[in-house]
Amino acid sequence: MPLREIADIEKITGISMIYRDDHKRYGAIKFSIRGRDMGSTIKEARDKVAEQITLPKGYALQWAGDFENQQRATKRLSQVVPISLLIIFFILFILFGNFRDSLLVLNNVPFAIMGGILALLIMGVNFNISAGIGFIALFGICVQNGVILIAKFKSNIAELKHHTAWSSFAVAIKEGVADRLRPVLMTAMMAAIGLAPAALSHGIGSEASRPLAIVVIGGLITNTIFNLFVFPIVFFWSYRKRVESGTLSRI
Repeated sequence: MPLREIADIEKITGISMIYRDDHKRYGAIKFSIRGRDMGSTIKEARDKVAEQITLPKGYALQWAGDFENQQRATKRLSQVVPISLLIIFFILFILFGNFRDSLLVLNNVPFAIMGGILALLIMGVNFNISAGIGFIALFGICVQNGVILIAKFKSNIAELKHHTAWSSFAVAIKEGVADRLRPVLMTAMMAAIGLAPAALSHGIGSEASRPLAIVVIGGLITNTIFNLFVFPIVFFWSYRKRVESGTLSRI
């Protein structure tokens, strides 16, 4: 039986292939994003589609693919970052035995975050999950530098008892910065040198490693400046009264 006897055959423009998922038919419309972040792009696309397209009854629209994966990963990252900071604070509290030193060390975190964000802005890279993981890795490095400096400050204060309270305190801080200048710089330089190729790469697959490397390098730059020039002043103002009263104990 010829097909023309039971159907009308016409040549039209339409969907080339209809897929099936969860016992439902669907047609996929794919597009790529370049030059801007995925979140704002999808938001703008959603608004325009909602304004201009009205779906017939029985039809539904779903935004999936990389955007769906990003939303899922972002939600998980919003839970991991606070938990990571709480764990770091708990470990610092166990190490120092007081809230003062733990909070002093955590002061490194905002400066590291600021450097990572500025680095992304300067390099023209959008924030993504890779950059978020870079921030978590950055927290560990900057906290380590803070612990190194505080331990040396208190150790020097305990050894400089022949000075008066104020001069002893000033000398302890200056000597601590001088003695720990090399370890702090080496920590930052080794991480920056190791991640420099990934930060400067533009080849296939670089979109996964490049944001992480940029965040870590940018955060290390601002955190190193903070550790060497600002952190000693913060420590000075935080402990000056205890030094005057002679209650500062060695770590």
